[in-house]
Amino acid sequence: MSLVISQLINGLQSGSIYALVALGYSMVYGIIMLLNFAHGDIIMVGAYAAWFVMVRLSLNPVLAIILAILACTVLGVVIEKVAYTPLRSSPRLSLLITAIGISFLLENLAQRVFGAGAQKVPALISGPAIEIGGQRFSFIAMVTIVVSVVSMALLTFLVRKTKMGKAMRAVSEDMGTAQLMGINVNLTISFTFAVGSALAGIGSILYSCAYPQASPTMGAMLGLKAFVAAVLGGIGSIPGAMLGGFCIGLAEAIVSAVGLSVWKDGVVFAILIVVLVVKPTGILGRAIREKV
Repeated sequence: MSLVISQLINGLQSGSIYALVALGYSMVYGIIMLLNFAHGDIIMVGAYAAWFVMVRLSLNPVLAIILAILACTVLGVVIEKVAYTPLRSSPRLSLLITAIGISFLLENLAQRVFGAGAQKVPALISGPAIEIGGQRFSFIAMVTIVVSVVSMALLTFLVRKTKMGKAMRAVSEDMGTAQLMGINVNLTISFTFAVGSALAGIGSILYSCAYPQASPTMGAMLGLKAFVAAVLGGIGSIPGAMLGGFCIGLAEAIVSAVGLSVWKDGVVFAILIVVLVVKPTGILGRAIREKV
């Protein structure tokens, strides 16, 4: 039972990180129907930013966390303005190719600036193990799970209860009508990218705490797994992204627990294939009917 609970917590920890990244995927896709494959590499930038602030500038871990999240937020908005806005009226394939190009650009820039080897990230968050019901749990794991749940709750409140959230929902439903109603579409889209990138920044901090190293390609596989989580939960759905992240994390934990850890990546993508065949809209996604 102790092993089962331990694996469950490990699955929820990694699933929480996938969920935070998947939230960014879902938000951007819900607004402009774009699969932003550069989103995973924003996490890589956040990890390097935290490493640079702590190792090269010798600043406090709290400042490293704040500046890393800020760097991810600014980068997300810059990418949207420079790469995606000029192509907004282009076919979706053009945007998709651009997103993949931005991903490779960020990876190669990181390799050029920081080198191909991994950089060790100092401890950003630390604390004693937490004991619950006789079971000891990692402090980092519990913080990761709590932060992800709180982030989803705050994001849900933002989308459902605030003026900007209503603007985001209006733009996602019909961009042209929203613009006619006086909504600043450009500002709304930029805000969406900023929030999604900030969540990626939080994810980068939590990921760096669990796996304390930064490398140019660290965001590639993480981003793909988060994309699978978004599709599994229902891309465009905030609760779906969180549910999908937890499911993927638990699936990896179960596969590792039975001694098949080398197959855990394959299981994730097998889940993607099954979902696309059986229920393409995902667990909490809704089918969209288009009039001809």
